Amino acid sequence: MPIPNQDAKPVRRLDLSVRYTFKADKQPTRAQIRQWVRAVEPGAAQVAICFVDTAEGRELNANYRHKDYATNVLSFPYETEPVLMGDLVLCWPVVEREALDQGKSLETHTAHLIIHGMLHLQGWDHETDEEAEQMEAEEREIMAALGLPDPYALDGH
Repeated sequence: MPIPNQDAKPVRRLDLSVRYTFKADKQPTRAQIRQWVRAVEPGAAQVAICFVDTAEGRELNANYRHKDYATNVLSFPYETEPVLMGDLVLCWPVVEREALDQGKSLETHTAHLIIHGMLHLQGWDHETDEEAEQMEAEEREIMAALGLPDPYALDGH
């Protein structure tokens, strides 16, 4: 009987669904999204990511968070163990506006929001100052590992 390799890493299977119910120029490709998700998820995951318009983003935020406006990203976690399962919804017009207002590239801002949402799926939060500092530090580290700028830099670059 063969001896299992104790140094072998666990299987990292990613089932990723990407839907563009709102289509626009410069939306990230599935390959880009997969890279950003992979940078965050620690093991097996089943994640659906959907890009929506302002009306749907507002409706989802109102229904699930009781806030009557469209927000940039919504996270819907279902399970964390043994497989991370959840949905992310990005309201594309809000993402575009924020990137422009903050002087960030659309790609960098979108990557940050997907990373941010993926951390929420894993249980990270930013309700307190301490939680926010820890989550922001994690986001900075992941972005840097991807060769992307600090999403919280004041100049946006």
